Amino acid sequence: MGDKIIFHIDVNSAFLSWEAADRLQHGDTLDLRDVPSVVGGDESKRHGIVLAKSIPAKKFNIKTGESLFSARMKCSELIIVPPNYNLYMRCSSALHQMLMEYSPYIQPFSVDEYFLDCTGMENHFGSPLEAAHKIKNRIKKELGFTVNIGISTNKLLAKMASEFEKPDKVHTLFKHEIPQKMWPLPVEELFMVGRATVSKLHAKNIFTIGDLANTDPEFLKCWLKSHGLLIWQYANGIDNSDIKTSAYGLKGIGNSTTTAFDVQDKKTANMLLLSLCETAAMRLRNANKCCRVVCVSLKDFKFNSYSHQKKLDLPTDCTNKIYQKACELFDEIWDGEPLRHMGVHLSELCESDFYQVSMFEHELQKYKALDRAIDEIRLKYGSSAIVRSCFLHSGLRPLMGCISDNASYPLMSSIL
Repeated sequence: MGDKIIFHIDVNSAFLSWEAADRLQHGDTLDLRDVPSVVGGDESKRHGIVLAKSIPAKKFNIKTGESLFSARMKCSELIIVPPNYNLYMRCSSALHQMLMEYSPYIQPFSVDEYFLDCTGMENHFGSPLEAAHKIKNRIKKELGFTVNIGISTNKLLAKMASEFEKPDKVHTLFKHEIPQKMWPLPVEELFMVGRATVSKLHAKNIFTIGDLANTDPEFLKCWLKSHGLLIWQYANGIDNSDIKTSAYGLKGIGNSTTTAFDVQDKKTANMLLLSLCETAAMRLRNANKCCRVVCVSLKDFKFNSYSHQKKLDLPTDCTNKIYQKACELFDEIWDGEPLRHMGVHLSELCESDFYQVSMFEHELQKYKALDRAIDEIRLKYGSSAIVRSCFLHSGLRPLMGCISDNASYPLMSSIL
């Protein structure tokens, strides 16, 4: 039996590309990808950061994660557009549906990344390179955005390959290509090598991935423990993990927001909780999951953080029930100090189609039908198509929170 063939599909500047494609489809003549632009929230909000940037924006040294204020200082003509998480969900779903036509073995890795096991698909789609170009070109033509595709025999090398020259490219990184294509790269470009590890490696004169690959693994294990052995394996292209086809591999879904003002009253806090629960519950239902545990986290104006969680009597995906429990938790932990940050996290997930229903939950089916109808309206017509009346004239967004956190998608603390 031959080696596996694994594809890693990565959307180029996903949030910005999806926003640009959507605007062009709706008659806009300006392609955000051709001008200095970023997706990054509201400049008037505290802690507004760059979530995605165009290639022209990179020329101004604008970086993902920096503040919008800093980005504006680098480029006065910068176009800043707010994130549209409902749009991202629709685009990610459309990409997922298309990729399922090429392999039954598909693993979402984040909102804009997918692994495909394409082993033995040559008779259907041609060689791996031919198949990758077919997929890439079809995505560009039918969905309106570009992707990079990395090809290799395991997930790690496929992901590394997709990070090579961008955008709209196909790259291979097979084991015999590692010394030429991967080893000359800076060690910080290796997956799972973060800032803290980089500084430690540099202190030992390990500057490239090749340097790391040729370091004694026993020395790395003694020095950096199990993580040292892991990154040595990755530097040598070793990864035996399988494609995980379960629905997103979800362990939890979380939403949080930093407010542009200090929250000092319970009514406003409850509205913020409702906004967070609305988005989290919608994402929960989109993944066909229910939660058993609800957690609320708070950060006050002195930056003190605290949280509290409770287990539900029965799993649920109902917005109202999640919100009710979140309010109970908030009442138990809030000490009255002004708040700057609030979060809701849902965990201990189970399949929504298979769990015990209580005979006392008479309103359950009614709630599920209502939530389903609201989700469909919002996904089709936009998040503002239907909102709760309490948010009218409140100045608060009826749906808060980000889709691309590692609670909602497996951003891989490890590929394994």
